[in-house]
Amino acid sequence: MEFLKSVLGIYIVYLDDDALPVPSYIHARYRLQEVALDGKKAVFVYPKTEMDSVNAIKKHLERVQRTFGAPAILVPDHLTYRQRGYLLRDHIPFIVDGKQIYLPFMAVYLQERCDSERTENTSILPSAQLLLLYYIYHGCGELLTSDAVKELFFTATSISRASRQLEDLGLIQTEKRGVQKILYSEKRPQDLFEVAKSYLANPVKRTIYVPKTEIKEKLLISGGSALSEYSMLNPPAVQCYAAESVSAWEKNASGKLQNSDDQCAVELWRYDPKKLACGEAVDRLSLALALRENKDERVEEAVEEMLDSVWREIGGKRN
Repeated sequence: MEFLKSVLGIYIVYLDDDALPVPSYIHARYRLQEVALDGKKAVFVYPKTEMDSVNAIKKHLERVQRTFGAPAILVPDHLTYRQRGYLLRDHIPFIVDGKQIYLPFMAVYLQERCDSERTENTSILPSAQLLLLYYIYHGCGELLTSDAVKELFFTATSISRASRQLEDLGLIQTEKRGVQKILYSEKRPQDLFEVAKSYLANPVKRTIYVPKTEIKEKLLISGGSALSEYSMLNPPAVQCYAAESVSAWEKNASGKLQNSDDQCAVELWRYDPKKLACGEAVDRLSLALALRENKDERVEEAVEEMLDSVWREIGGKRN
């Protein structure tokens, strides 16, 4: 248990086990170890089998505590998201080695993960960004990766890589339940978006200008055109669209606007903008990321107004 010493500076001394009279059902379920934590006596309680309900565990630890006259600390190999929540709710001490410490009798609570600091060479995968935004629109909480696969048309490999990167960045956590994998976070959608913004990329890779007559297919509107749909901002003079590929127009396109009457803007996106869109415009969180470098005060106010509506809508779904 070097975790306690290295992280919190708590020294552990393992004491000789005395043959104290604990019931057979305790011996059948747990291995007990008397310890001293910085001189304070306690008992580590290691489950031998699958853990019982939290109510049962609470009674078991209370019995151990009465017998030894010292705090009983549950030391499981792992905890599920729900189990951890129940243990915290009932103020049951526990240690998951290398991950989490909750010792209320010592006023200690160490979270399983801290927010990661971004390094200069951190580059989020487009699939990871898409998954995170989908998760935020979902309202956070718990999300089955199988549901995300269906909605976002991910492969098993891409969903695995995306979720793993989000977990490595400290943005979400994952849990296995049988064959299902679950994404979860304790943050509110708005808070998670704010934390994640330093990792999230501008979805727009580049913009080309295309003759309006060349746009034969239905494209989602983007940029200022989309912002005007989501706010009171007036639409720009040049209509803007988003596309996953611009190869169909590159022969007749220019890198700079040459004629605002005859041309429109087409943005090349890092991921398919249609996967998060609900109407004729790109989704609002992606749009906010695409416009965050725009320092026009009117645009900034319109983006803020748009995001406020997003949080209200998601909050309404969660209630």
